[in-house]
Amino acid sequence: MSKENPDNGFKPYIPASKNPPEFTIISMIVGAFLAIIFGAANAYLGLIVGMTVSASIPAAVISMAILRIIMKRTSILENNIVQTITSSGEALAAGIIFTLPALFIWQLEPSLTTIAIIALAGGILGVVLMIPLRRALIVQEHETLPYPEGTACAEVLHAGEEGGKGAKLVFGGLGIGAAFKFLTDAVKAFPTSVEWEIYKFKNAAIGMDVMPALLAVGYIIGPRIAGIMFAGGVLGWLGIIPLISYIGEFATTPIYPGEVPIGEMGYHDIWNNYLRYIGAGAVAFGGIVGLLKTLPTIISSFSGSIRGFSSAGDTADLRTDKDIPYTLIVVLMVVFMGILMFYPTINLGIIGALLLFIFGFFFVTVSSRIVGIVGSSSNPVSGMTIGALIFISLILVAIGHTGEAGMITAITIGSVVCIAAAISGDTSQDLKTGYIVGATPKWQQVAQLYGVLITSIVIGFVLILLDNAYGFGSAELPAPQAVLMSMVVEGIMEGNLPWNLIFIGAAAAATVELFGIGSLPFAVGLYLPIHLTSPIMVGGIVQGIIKRITKSKEEFKAKNERGILMASGYIAGEALMGVFVAIAVTAGITMPTDAFFGPIVSLIAFALVTWYLFRTANKKIMK
Repeated sequence: MSKENPDNGFKPYIPASKNPPEFTIISMIVGAFLAIIFGAANAYLGLIVGMTVSASIPAAVISMAILRIIMKRTSILENNIVQTITSSGEALAAGIIFTLPALFIWQLEPSLTTIAIIALAGGILGVVLMIPLRRALIVQEHETLPYPEGTACAEVLHAGEEGGKGAKLVFGGLGIGAAFKFLTDAVKAFPTSVEWEIYKFKNAAIGMDVMPALLAVGYIIGPRIAGIMFAGGVLGWLGIIPLISYIGEFATTPIYPGEVPIGEMGYHDIWNNYLRYIGAGAVAFGGIVGLLKTLPTIISSFSGSIRGFSSAGDTADLRTDKDIPYTLIVVLMVVFMGILMFYPTINLGIIGALLLFIFGFFFVTVSSRIVGIVGSSSNPVSGMTIGALIFISLILVAIGHTGEAGMITAITIGSVVCIAAAISGDTSQDLKTGYIVGATPKWQQVAQLYGVLITSIVIGFVLILLDNAYGFGSAELPAPQAVLMSMVVEGIMEGNLPWNLIFIGAAAAATVELFGIGSLPFAVGLYLPIHLTSPIMVGGIVQGIIKRITKSKEEFKAKNERGILMASGYIAGEALMGVFVAIAVTAGITMPTDAFFGPIVSLIAFALVTWYLFRTANKKIMK
């Protein structure tokens, strides 16, 4: 085995024996600037559409432009630190906007200090709980957990470092992805989403978000995982939604949590009011099973960490295997648990802190594995948070902690857990990138903590400004996840949560598990709209076709590398343009609302980018 990595023989791009510039003053300044921009833009975007754009790849591209072209700095590890800091801002913003606006919706105006403490606590929890899992998930399972965005980001950094044909593939894909996003979101030349109702099958529909980034994610994760995800979407949109519509067609009164009779609902209404709860139950079950399956690996990882404990991070033989000292992890945990327990406007108390640690550990672990399978873009953080809020609220009710105080405690714990899950997923992707390029894990972990600190300071200002300007839950700023979180907590505190829907989702995931199929990708597909899983399925099919028609493993590997480079460009271009459009909207620039062409043009455009990905990857490799 290679001395570079005694665990699996993998050789990183920069060997451990070399020590180029990495965590520098320049990387801190550029990373902090980009973290603030991406965090604010994604907060606004997520509060409108309920989704954020991954920042790792666009941050890597911007970092290369600033450091390599403008500043003439050539260290790939320094570029990697910039994208690590930047992506932490996007991830923290996602965790915040999914939960904390619930306090504003309840007219409980949290202060800037309160928001900053909650954000910082969740961010630190997500980073430090992931550190002992690094060797188990990133190193030992390097060949089995693809971490799509992390792998794609490494390819972007490689291409920028090496130049030549690899760079042309990435930046060619970047141009295509950016142009596509510009045409759909800025110009509105054609709609982003297309869908069709199925004839003689009431409220059965299939749709597709024609997004090159989702196509690219499907290509990277491959046909099997993409197919399992799509199966969840098929069951939801062609099975459960029509079934609910059929049974409830003649209901004359609303059935909770719906506010109008089912007979008056379309498929989007049924998805929003019923299927999302079913999906949340499936994700919760899949997460529990996933945790149980990986428990031996997790235990061995932690036991190894405990044996070294205070100095394990400093005594590793290789630069590429050094972590933050575990004494620092313990100190950070104790300090912020103490603040959350006793800070006046938070005041979780001992029971609240205990719940926070238990659920934080659980969902950090689950999130770290989920993103290894489906990527950060499809990481159902809000679904996991719903599961956590259900259990947390039930426990609080059982001990008599109800009313407004109980709701605040539940949403505060849920916020910290949600932020931790989002940050741990992002940390996992970044550590995967660093593992491939040969970064020092310790400096990446410090960069994550630094990015969390910077974003935590400014995110409160963004939330308060947006609430004052539009109001969370309004038509201008619907904050869909936060509204759902507030409804879950209120439902449990008032005793009217739709438990049947939660258990139906858990039963669906259990059935899939009994067939010997991993239930977590299926649960994710059940929770997400089929519009998101169908383009992922197309990407998986493209990779599957190339593998089937390629004669040798070596040739397929070469072709697949080309496809990943092009797919990385698709993701980078769309994400970059998505952020630019979000910044433009935030600055007050009015975008068109009606598309100039119809959905046929959307399908033709998506077919073209799909064909180009296939053509690029399947190009004959010259020996």
